[in-house]
Amino acid sequence: MEIKSVTFPADSPPLAVIAAAKIAGIPLHADPSAPTDSSPVFIFSNGEQLHGINALLRYVGRVASIPNFYGQNAYESSQIDEWLEYAPSLSSGSAFESVCKYVDEYLAGRTFLVAHYLSIADIAIWSGLAGTGQRWESLRKSKKYQNLIRWFNSILAEYNDALTEVTATYVGKRGVGKPVAAASKEHRGASQSVNSLNGEVTEKGRPGNRPSFEVDLPGAEIGKVKLRFAPEPSGYLHIGHSKAALLNQYFAQRYQGQVIVRFDDTNPAKESNEFVDNLLIDIETLGIKYETVTYTSDYFPQLMEMAEKLIHQGKAYVDNTPREDMQKERMDGIESKCRNNSIEENLKLWKEMIAGTEEGQKCCLRGKLDMQDPNKSLRDPVYYRSNPVPHHRIGAKYKIYPTYDFACPFVDAIEGITHALRSSEYHDRNAQYYRIQDDMGVTKVQIYEFSRLNMVYTLLSKRKLLWFVQNGKVDGWDDPRFPTVQGIVRRGLKIEALIQFILEQGASKNLNLMEWDKLWTINKKIIDPVCPRHTAVIEERRVLLSLTNGPEKPFTRIIPRHKKYEGAGEKATTFTRRIWIDQADAQTISVDEEVTLMDWGNAIVLGIEKDQDGNVTQLTGVLHLEGSVKTTKLKLTWLPETNELVNLTLVDFDYLITKKKLEEGEDFLDVLNPCTKKETAAVGDSNMRNLKRGEILQLERKGYFRCDAPYLRPSKPVVLFAIPDGRGRPV
Repeated sequence: MEIKSVTFPADSPPLAVIAAAKIAGIPLHADPSAPTDSSPVFIFSNGEQLHGINALLRYVGRVASIPNFYGQNAYESSQIDEWLEYAPSLSSGSAFESVCKYVDEYLAGRTFLVAHYLSIADIAIWSGLAGTGQRWESLRKSKKYQNLIRWFNSILAEYNDALTEVTATYVGKRGVGKPVAAASKEHRGASQSVNSLNGEVTEKGRPGNRPSFEVDLPGAEIGKVKLRFAPEPSGYLHIGHSKAALLNQYFAQRYQGQVIVRFDDTNPAKESNEFVDNLLIDIETLGIKYETVTYTSDYFPQLMEMAEKLIHQGKAYVDNTPREDMQKERMDGIESKCRNNSIEENLKLWKEMIAGTEEGQKCCLRGKLDMQDPNKSLRDPVYYRSNPVPHHRIGAKYKIYPTYDFACPFVDAIEGITHALRSSEYHDRNAQYYRIQDDMGVTKVQIYEFSRLNMVYTLLSKRKLLWFVQNGKVDGWDDPRFPTVQGIVRRGLKIEALIQFILEQGASKNLNLMEWDKLWTINKKIIDPVCPRHTAVIEERRVLLSLTNGPEKPFTRIIPRHKKYEGAGEKATTFTRRIWIDQADAQTISVDEEVTLMDWGNAIVLGIEKDQDGNVTQLTGVLHLEGSVKTTKLKLTWLPETNELVNLTLVDFDYLITKKKLEEGEDFLDVLNPCTKKETAAVGDSNMRNLKRGEILQLERKGYFRCDAPYLRPSKPVVLFAIPDGRGRPV
């Protein structure tokens, strides 16, 4: 059922509905022929109708492939409903400014109205403001409501083509809402190239689809879906795992079901309580709402009973073939000499395995499936292995442990999982999963595949990441060079950006090799409108500029930490006769050139001194505060010559490997990046003493940074980690 047209009165077009549909890439045929004072109506291809602005907006929100356009759960949808009911207040002349004030205060520290993503609530309020025409434009120019203006401008910048087309068509200069004459040919052409969040417009002007989670789970029923996120506690959660976790949560919410967290703890040699604890921290960081936490080790007794049952039924056997020989036989489809051992012999060796005897440690338990099957995963896979290493939860009780391939289909069934979400790298083992469940006689669980998320220049193998930790190549699992959740958050990534990035990848089964730049671009859009601004000068060869007509005595002014966001607070700036600037800036200045000193005014540089190597050693000049900042080529950051400056260490990072993607069989040790961390000494303004660990800021003309080590004492520098801005800087 498609929307055939939207009808509305010519003097009151439903701006929010049209804008939401345009952003979502939903084609609408506008019919402004409805009687005055009537409600807008969607007319569908089957003749059905839907009436009222809010009903139409909710419909668009539900059918759009934009993630969470109408919220990701009932609470968020209800919040959006509140904003939809509030939006008409903007059309009330007397209440307009009070509404602006309320929304402005609400947006302090927020990027969107509801949660961390664009929704129809944002479109409703945005359209309400835009629909008033000149009244809102006057307020925008006055900068009276800076949070509201920041939010309005950021949405306009993100969806400029779509929103400009809608307002140009339906908002007159006075904001009366009457349609403007048909758009020009050039404007129509431009509108056909608009990019919306859910896809790019095709050559025919129809929006294509980016991946999204708007797909169906096979056989899923509302209220009956049960999913599991099952990480192995052998490392920290990384960006690839995040996709699986969020996808599980999405489907659980969509089908009003539940998701549990299960630790797949079947390999004690690699696992630890540290990893369990930190995985739970990472899951909480991602905002995953789960019903309970379970462990595969909870089911070790039942798994052993099932293994013994399969031995009795002739569906499993104990094999003492050396591992290398066994692997070769599997590749060649050759049956093991132990395959036809009697049940009694198998049970005898099984007990040796359980006891951990010398003979038992040479054995493994294998499923008797099909050694000639073209799918090698069905060639008698291993179910149990001997392993004398104590388990991190239950100690040395067991000397054998089940493999993932054996334990997973059993525990999934026992826990009542309806759908097991697995990345497509396991595709060839799906047949094995179903065959093992058949042999066990347990309830069949439906597998749903999705593509693994891979990032350029990035290793996601926990074994390889562990190598970097154990060999001191990084500072730990939360190192900002690591793709772990803790690592990239410590680097300066907002969790909202990670969630938005992953949701945009969706549940597609296509293989994804993603650029980091896209993630950091999303992050920049979140942090830039609200993070405070500070000033730093690189320590090495910094240059003094002496202003002969500068202030006799230093004085201080209080200025905003962010000119467009009052919530960032204020900072004290000291003005002195002698100021520090960067050597790199000093090299670009010519004698008698007029420059702008940011947050102060203009100055004219009259003298430049250099050493024998060409480095600038000193500058002299005069203030020219009446000069125009519009005419100067150089806008310089500077710091006063005082004892109050703060020592800084600016840390930038590069990728751990030098190749975008490792090929099959290629050793990551051959492509290690020899230099992945660079530290630069600098000095910063005195206000940086108040930075807190984790606070994100922008150093003017230097980029975004996250405070990793705050001010403690003068001898200890404040450590700032550089945050990529999505323009090609390494992660």
